[in-house]
Amino acid sequence: MGISAKLVMELRRKTDAGMMDCKKALTETNGDLEAATNYLREKGISKAAKKASRIAAEGLVFNAISDDEKITALVELNSETDFVAKNDDFKAFGKMLTKLVIENDLKTVEELNALAIDGSTVETKLKELIAKIGENMNIRRFARISSDSFVTTYLHMGGKIGVALQLNGNVTDENKTKAKDIAMHVAAMSPDFLDKSEVTQEVLDKERAILKAQLIEQGKPENIIDKILIGKMNKFFEENCLLQQKYVKDDKITVENYAGDLKVISVTRFKLGEGLEKRNEDFAAEVKAQMNA
Repeated sequence: MGISAKLVMELRRKTDAGMMDCKKALTETNGDLEAATNYLREKGISKAAKKASRIAAEGLVFNAISDDEKITALVELNSETDFVAKNDDFKAFGKMLTKLVIENDLKTVEELNALAIDGSTVETKLKELIAKIGENMNIRRFARISSDSFVTTYLHMGGKIGVALQLNGNVTDENKTKAKDIAMHVAAMSPDFLDKSEVTQEVLDKERAILKAQLIEQGKPENIIDKILIGKMNKFFEENCLLQQKYVKDDKITVENYAGDLKVISVTRFKLGEGLEKRNEDFAAEVKAQMNA
């Protein structure tokens, strides 16, 4: 089958591999983008296994926490430009949203938009803000996290990354400090899983297959590949699972060691624009399309 230049460019963006390598990978996999990505990894050509998505939206992630520290909220509010994200009205609207999320047990953005406020709705308030500032905005997502013990939240880079943790443990100053440190670690290290026990068999099988293909490509003897794979998979857990990651402030211990008796029950991490791919330079048109949808 013919491989389009657009598909080659998309694979190159995802993997940072060369154009000819990308074209060959797509040819070998009949144009299957995911299979081609794995092909490049197996050949040792792509090192972008966890390449972050390119940000295709500006704005901020907002956070808030209840007075009793048992509920926290994260809200991602997108704008067309970073300039608008610095606007005081934009910031006030984002803070209001986090307060509403904490006060109301909402499940969807649609429910948040429909929420009554000051004789109007959140959706109407947003449209009024758009008209006032002259730029499209979008409530992309939110999270509401609660705990019988306590929660913590952290914003990195002024709202480019937001983290919320659900915790179980004694509510002491020491544990609060640990919780905040772990939230900062999550912001920096972006774990995919809380603990290695959460990694699905499908993910494990896929990772082992890719690693084994890499070792074969490197010419490793068949009789030692299984032993090497054990170490490789332990490294995978160390890189991708929060509790097994080396603690960012002291790499001699893991996050689990640092937490001690404090239990991390769940982790929520929002990165601004995460997953929104910028496919062209007409960003204004892209955001308007999102708003119209």
